[in-house]
Amino acid sequence: MADNAPLESRIVWPGPRPGMVRIPGGELVQPPAGWEFLAAGDATLTRRVKAAGPSWTVETKIGKRVSSLGIWAPSATVTAQKLALESERTTPEYEKQLQASRARRERVQEKYVDEFDDAVLNFLNFHPRYADLARIFARAVTEHATPVGSGTVARTARIPIDERARAAVIAWMRHQTTRYDDMHIARVKGLRREVRRDLARESIQLLAVYRQGRDIDPAACPLQSALRPDSAP
Repeated sequence: MADNAPLESRIVWPGPRPGMVRIPGGELVQPPAGWEFLAAGDATLTRRVKAAGPSWTVETKIGKRVSSLGIWAPSATVTAQKLALESERTTPEYEKQLQASRARRERVQEKYVDEFDDAVLNFLNFHPRYADLARIFARAVTEHATPVGSGTVARTARIPIDERARAAVIAWMRHQTTRYDDMHIARVKGLRREVRRDLARESIQLLAVYRQGRDIDPAACPLQSALRPDSAP
């Protein structure tokens, strides 16, 4: 089915087969003649194609997360912007800019890793007798949670860093100090969430022991077992 709407930029959704999209209102249409699909992946190219004229952004939603699969745009525009960008990317000036941008991202990442490690330590708030263990624990959580592209809660800016730190600790403990990964959870709505809540309470209870400075048998403690160098798979 053709789309008779004017050629303007819009948000669309994937259709049931290649070459079809669903427009606002639910109608299935074909993109305009002479257009092609540019898959997501090169943000600069996508941005320039969008700026050069009309385009249709194909979005998909999984849970609460909305992501772009790519855009439909005039083939001539896509080709022209690709050629222009390829030419720019062969210049010494572009290489210098690329290196400067990479160095800037590395500095930002290093700063965030330090800030997140401090936030984890603040959340742990272990008794001074367990200060060394707290530092080892915080580093383990930070190294797991902060890599760029890891997709963990530590990489979201939607919640304050102290909440990210708490969530990252509980998530790490769920996998490292509880039986969660070996559990067979029935596919019942809400059950997995309930199991996670129960395990989170167990983890908080274990953290309380260290916050209060109480005696604990290292050999019987799942946290210390998980943090031992020989516990890695």
